[in-house]
Amino acid sequence: MRVLYFDCFSGISGDMAVGALVDAGLPLAELQRALGGLLPPGAHIHADRVLRAGISATKFSVHEHAHAEGGPQHVGGSDQHVEGPHHQHVGGSGQHHHPHRSLSEIFSLIDRASLPTSARDRAKAMFQKLAEAEASIHRMPIEKVHLHEVGALDSIVDIVGIAFAMEWVGANRVSSSALNVGGGMVHSAHGNFPVPAPATMKLLGSAPVYSGAIQKELVTPTGALIVTTYASDFGPIPPMSVDRIGYGAGDRDEPETPNVLRVLIGEAAEQVRGDRVAVVECEIDDMNPQIFGVVMDRLYAAGALEVFYVPVQMKKNRPGTLLTAIVPPERRAAVVEVIFRETTTIGLRYSEVDRECLQREIVAIETPIGSVRFKVASRNGRMMNAVPEFDDCASLAASNNLSVKEVQAMAIAAFGQRQP
Repeated sequence: MRVLYFDCFSGISGDMAVGALVDAGLPLAELQRALGGLLPPGAHIHADRVLRAGISATKFSVHEHAHAEGGPQHVGGSDQHVEGPHHQHVGGSGQHHHPHRSLSEIFSLIDRASLPTSARDRAKAMFQKLAEAEASIHRMPIEKVHLHEVGALDSIVDIVGIAFAMEWVGANRVSSSALNVGGGMVHSAHGNFPVPAPATMKLLGSAPVYSGAIQKELVTPTGALIVTTYASDFGPIPPMSVDRIGYGAGDRDEPETPNVLRVLIGEAAEQVRGDRVAVVECEIDDMNPQIFGVVMDRLYAAGALEVFYVPVQMKKNRPGTLLTAIVPPERRAAVVEVIFRETTTIGLRYSEVDRECLQREIVAIETPIGSVRFKVASRNGRMMNAVPEFDDCASLAASNNLSVKEVQAMAIAAFGQRQP
């Protein structure tokens, strides 16, 4: 299974996402052809090698020749400016006013691109999602929404480019890290807002976010749109063998943290099959020791998989007992109820952990004095352990006037001679 992972340790923006996939091998010429008639005459895309805190990355940008006076201009989708649907670009040389485009106008531009039908539909769905977020924020009908910077050519190219690039990757699963959104304040056409900006926050939905040391906008609305559209889950890197790595650069060059988006592409690695269990624990130092046996029986009856006691030294130098129960998560509440009802503890703790077990089966082996059951444990078809059941050995030992160890040795010999 093909896997793509967005590593958003320094945020994500549209141009960073496209740049990362170009860095991972997406041919720029194929992307240029896919954009087709979307680009006006004289406009073209660039992918330049840059350094960000010493890391080599690809900076993706769009060059567009102005149709008015002022000569050519460079339009770069970046995380240096705010590329949200209601933001203006405020740069050191003054403001750049982007055209306001309606959703239908953007759809018409997308139709000019030479995209596969699935990529074209995905690009339109992304802009539809963006317009719905904008309409919700400003409480206006969606048909009246005019997208500002995300309606500019560079941002349209970013979204359409990603729709094509993800088709090129062909990932069956897309995952993402939690998103470093940055911090501080961002200036928009509607005033100053805390990071993440309203449109970004709306688009992020329930995706996990955090604020790192860099107090600037790191996740743009376009970046939020891309990652929440494609990622089916968020968390650490999934088990995978990586065959492509791409770094997409933002505009800034932060001295400490590379201002890049990293993408990992590869094949899903085979995961060890295991299960999830809850570990419930408490210490007891003031209970009649006779009760411990009853507690264990009732914990097993409540669904515990394992129960054990360990002697511990507690506060005020009192000897005590650590009670530990291994429980299926769905039986945790029942086990907790037994512990509180049957013991003197006034508090406990629990956590969920992964557990891996060998496959087990019971095999009956005939010996000269009777049948002994063996617990056979295996892994991937290979036998790892085989142990005779003690109760069977003890019963045969008693009825044949033999020691248990003699019966165990006899059973093990019979097991070794069995037919495969």
